[in-house]
Order: sequence, then C-alpha cells, then structure tokens
Amino acid sequence: MTFNPLQERGIPLDKQLRNWRELNVTPIDPDHADPYTRCRIITMNGIETEAIFFSHQLARHCPDIELKQQLARVRYLEAQQQKAVNWLLPGLASVLETTIAYEQVAVDLTSWVARMEPDPYLRQAYEFGVLEDFDHLYRYANLYEMIEHRKAEKIVDNLTEVMPGRPTVRHHRDPRDNVREPYDKNNTVPMSKLHALTIMSAEQQTMNFYMNVGPMYMEPIARQLYQEIGLIEEEHVTHYESLVDPGESWWEMLLNHEYNECYLYHSFMETESDPKVKNIWELHLNMELEHLWLAAELFKKHDGRDPEQVCAPELPAPVTFEPNKRFIRDLIATQIDYTTLGTGYVQEAHERFERMQAALMNGDPPPSERVINDNREKSGHEYRLETEGPHPVGSLQLQR
Repeated sequence: MTFNPLQERGIPLDKQLRNWRELNVTPIDPDHADPYTRCRIITMNGIETEAIFFSHQLARHCPDIELKQQLARVRYLEAQQQKAVNWLLPGLASVLETTIAYEQVAVDLTSWVARMEPDPYLRQAYEFGVLEDFDHLYRYANLYEMIEHRKAEKIVDNLTEVMPGRPTVRHHRDPRDNVREPYDKNNTVPMSKLHALTIMSAEQQTMNFYMNVGPMYMEPIARQLYQEIGLIEEEHVTHYESLVDPGESWWEMLLNHEYNECYLYHSFMETESDPKVKNIWELHLNMELEHLWLAAELFKKHDGRDPEQVCAPELPAPVTFEPNKRFIRDLIATQIDYTTLGTGYVQEAHERFERMQAALMNGDPPPSERVINDNREKSGHEYRLETEGPHPVGSLQLQR
C-alpha cells in the first residue's frame, strides 16, 4: 500500500510535548535485543541530531523572529525525540560495544543504500565509503577483544562479518580529494536525495561520537585508535555532505530533512521486531508528519513551489537492515585498492596521497595497524568473524 506523507497530517504541534515520565523510555535488553533494533536506534539518533543541527543553522541565517520561534518550537520537539531514541540504548553497554554497533550501522546501512541507489556516481561514493567503515569495524573488534576480553560476534550476532576491508592506514587522503561532485537537484530522483541525507547524517553522528568518547579511555592504544578513526570520519562527512546540491534553498533543505525523517520512521515502523520500540517509531512518525506539513507550508510560501515538485509522491521501499556479506565481499574483491583523486576515483596511489601518508606516518605504523599487532601478541591471534568461507583477498589484505 502506497503512503504519501505530504498528504497526511500528524499530531498537532501543541499536543506533541512530552513530560519526564513519557520521555523515560525503557532501554533495550543488550543481551536479547535484535542487533538490528540497536542499529535502527543509532540511525534515528543520527537523523534526529542532524535535524536539530540543521534547524539551528537555519535559525542563525533567518532574520524573521516569528520564523525563528516556529523553528524553535519544532526543534525542541525534535530534541525530545532525539532523547527518547538515544535513551533506548542500554546503559550497560560500554563505549566500545556502542562503537562496534555504530560501525555495524555504517556497514549495513551504507551497503543497503549503495545497493538501492540508482545513480552510478552516487552509488560509487557509497561503495567506496563502506569498505572503509568495514575495516574500522575490524580494528575496533580487535581492540574490544584486547582490552575487554570479549568478542564482537556477541554484538553483531553473525549478521555482519568482521574482517579486513580497505586498510585503515590507506584512508588518510589529502583533504581536497575527499570532496565529491554534488547531485543536480533538478535532475536527481528524490530517493537519491534521501540516501545522501541519510548517510551524511549517520556518518556525522559517528564523527561526533568519536570526537567525544576517544579521550575517555586510559589505554594509550584505545585513545590513539579513536583519534585516528575519528579523523577518517571527518573525511567521510566531507565525502558525503559534498554529494548534496548546495543550490537547494534553505526551505527545500528543510523540506527534505522532514520528509526523510518521515521516510525512516515509517521504514523502521514497518520492519521493527521489538513491539515497544515499534510504538516509538509510530509515535514519532505521527509527530514528523506534522513537522513535514509545516515545512511544506514554509516551502510553498518562501520558494513559491509545490512540495511535490521536489519530493516523491509516495515513500520509496522501506530502508531495511539486513546482512550484506556477499555484497561486501564482492567490493573487497574488486575495489579494495581504490583511492580518490579530485572528485573521482583511481586505483593507484598518486603524489598527493603519498605526501599525506608520509606526513602523517612519519615512518611509524599507525594505531590501526598496531592494534592488530598488539592483539595478536596478547591473544595469540587477530580477531576475525568470517561466516562465508575464506577472506576474498586472504593474507594479502594486510600487506603494504
């Protein structure tokens, strides 16, 4: 059955405010919850956080006090939604356990988007990025085994493999080479705009998370690994945000943000296995429908266009968390040696890439390599979780 959020009205704004008791949601059980329920929670936290950040930026560029007040009302409700969503995560989980879940989100969400993306250039951007997040998962899983003496398979539940991707040491590029060509807002299908906004928001959340939690560790290798991968996540945000057409007006961007929230809450409501969490997705969808209606009215007033001119007349197929093992292995077999040059991709290292590598490494192995060696020395092996036969690149994967 089709669903057009532009034709719906949600909960009136003055009925959306929740008290402390209502916001005090019950967190998921870390030992029995579906790992993809946790992934959906992390995804929606990133989406809500981006909605709040964007609203603040819009308010800072808006001279009209009444518009600022309307943005503030909606933004406060978005902030309540963000708290309810993020507080679904269990307090018992360590920072590293949450980190591994963040990387599982990056792997399986970006893989799904890449598989569904109709534009070849945008699809290549997602395929390129996912091989790097896949490798981050492997590095953090080894750190987890080394300092917490536990295995990542308990977190990812064999849904996502843990093994080397494009080696993290190869992710450090000249910042100029992280900027991609944007899509053309006038010639890009609405689904592609939603994909770009979703992955940008998810990666931005990961960047912010690593910025703040990295120095909380005492172990030097943990602090250093978060620092290294945190810098790469900054590259990823640059990579994905540059895909969005900067020619979109503020009101068009606001409309896309609100439509995307409706799309994702509807997707997760349709696919959620936990009834209590599903109820939250449904509640938030009904709130977001009203936020979308308000954004549509602002778009019509200030841009003078009909929202149907830029948004899909019905929601695309639901965003789905599912295993992407074969997809990832195919990318490893064909794109492992890619790097970027300008706004394109090359398979051979070039002068700017080599200069960046030399400046950062200074002859020393980076934390992402040392964590594997340290775990091998401490545990007698490096940690991997392979469920579909030998690694597609085998032992050559770690060769330089």
